Amino acid sequence: MRKPLNCCPLCGGQLKPIKLKCDSCDLALEGNIPISKLSLLSSEQQRFVEAFLVARGNIKNVEKELNISYPTVRKKLDEVIEALGYAPQVELMKRSEILDAIERGEISAKEGAELLRKQL
Repeated sequence: MRKPLNCCPLCGGQLKPIKLKCDSCDLALEGNIPISKLSLLSSEQQRFVEAFLVARGNIKNVEKELNISYPTVRKKLDEVIEALGYAPQVELMKRSEILDAIERGEISAKEGAELLRKQL
């Protein structure tokens, strides 16, 4: 099976499909064709997502299927989440820790706001 080409081989920029053709009836569509976020994942990330879905999100089963450790599964999951454009859970935890530190008086509201701005 051929690996999907998501990035420009010359500059590394994102490739966008502009033409689709039906092998059966030769119908062709041209234009700026929207693509799924999943197609932006690397081949390795796509394989991980497939294994994760087949395992129904059970990390122990993903460990066994891919022969990787629990921390590696979590790391790969965070990488996929980030590649899809979502904030990884780790970042969200840091935000709550900052807010908790403000609440406990360990840092000022100004310092907390500065830390939160750096995460954007």
